Amino acid sequence: MKQQLGQLTLLVSDYDEAIHYYTAILGFELLEDTQMSETKRWVRVSPPGSACHLLLAKAANESQQVQIGLQAGGRVFLFLYTDDFWRDYRRYTARGVEFIREPAEETYGTVSVFKDLYGNLWDLIEPREQ
Repeated sequence: MKQQLGQLTLLVSDYDEAIHYYTAILGFELLEDTQMSETKRWVRVSPPGSACHLLLAKAANESQQVQIGLQAGGRVFLFLYTDDFWRDYRRYTARGVEFIREPAEETYGTVSVFKDLYGNLWDLIEPREQ
């Protein structure tokens, strides 16, 4: 049996600002932007070459709105693997991405933590070869 994650929902305040951040700042690909209704769009982004995608979902009510940026309760929520940590770290810092932990060499690889535009915490990781 084989399974894999296909996509994760990420609550956002605004579709267009989220698309801009994930594509222009983080360099993700815009896979789909389909108007579903007057207020709802189906927006998917993904890091280049990734099998797992993010579904950017605009918060539809107050209870969803308060969860934006807190989907993991303040813990690291998403783990972005890279084949070149320093390339991406330099590119992101040049684009204004806020890293909240200095890069570190860990047993599992090179890692640093950054905040996305909503405050969600991400690990940027270049895994060690096994």
